Formats: sequence, structure tokens, C-alpha cells
Amino acid sequence: MAELPFPTPPLADAAVALRPWRESDAPAQRAAFEDPVFRRFTSWVERPFTASAAHRSLVDQERARRRGEELDLALVEPDDHNVLLGGASLYDVDLGQGRAGIGYWLAPQARGRGVATRAVRLLASWAFTELGLARLELTCGPDNLASQRVAQRCGFAREGLLRSHMPFHGGRRDTVVFGLLPGELR
Repeated sequence: MAELPFPTPPLADAAVALRPWRESDAPAQRAAFEDPVFRRFTSWVERPFTASAAHRSLVDQERARRRGEELDLALVEPDDHNVLLGGASLYDVDLGQGRAGIGYWLAPQARGRGVATRAVRLLASWAFTELGLARLELTCGPDNLASQRVAQRCGFAREGLLRSHMPFHGGRRDTVVFGLLPGELR
């Protein structure tokens, strides 16, 4: 499979810019990953998130991008690309089937500002137009109401609930599934 390109020009609007991750982002990532809200809704971050874990994450992300499987981007302030707001990704990319998952997370200081909604809109629009995707899927826990509101504001339709879908914090978690087709993006 062909490697996924980084968006050119970089995706940005008045609220957020999306750029490739840098080694220098690790301290801000580490702080965000210790936030209780972040920890409540995620289980994919290596703990503790050390400098070596951050480096491994960058290497793994680049390998996945080159294999055409995933594109991970940092969300930053549009006027200062050194201020980290969160992250967004296209994952489980299958260009042959024309679909991918889309995900995001925010640092505490970025919440409530519309950053996730704006980032998802930018990345989804790019994925539909530049990658030719026909479908994006967004998943989250049933108790992650903020993430569900982002999905709804962007035009995603709730498609169902996957019961006992995944291992999560020592147990199993249900997953809410949303889908978005190109003409539905709001």
C-alpha cells in the first residue's frame, strides 16, 4: 500500500492547525496524558509516557504512515505551532475499500473551544477530497458525551453500539459507532 501523504498545504483555520508530531511535543503530551479526563476515556497510551515512549510512538506512527495505515497529526494553536492542543488521526485506513477511522483527543486547556470539532472537519474534508475516502468511522465509549457531541456537530450519524467491544481498564467496554459519508460533513 502507498504511504499516506501529509496534508499540503497544512490544514488550519482560525481555531486550530494540524501538523506532523515532533520530538519536542513530548513534554506537553506527557502532561495531557496525565489529565484525569484523558485517562478516563483512553487506554492506548503507554504509562508512564516517558521520553523513550514518546520516541517509540513517533517511530511507530511514521512506519504506519509509510505503510498507508495511519496518519497522526498534532493539533496546535494556529498562530503558534509550538502550543499543543491535542491530536487527531486517521487510522485503520483502507484506501481500497475507501474507508478509515478518525480519532482525536484534547489537552485540558483546549476543551470547550470547538477545537476538536474544527479539527475533525478539516481532517475529514481532506480525507474525502484528497484520499478519495467514501466513509469515515468514529468510535467512542457510551459515556464520552463530549466526543459524541463532536461527532454529531460534524454530521456523523450514530449507527449503533458494539457491546463488550474492547478491553478497557482491566475490563471490557462497549463502543458507540458513528459513520460519515462525504456529502454529510457539516
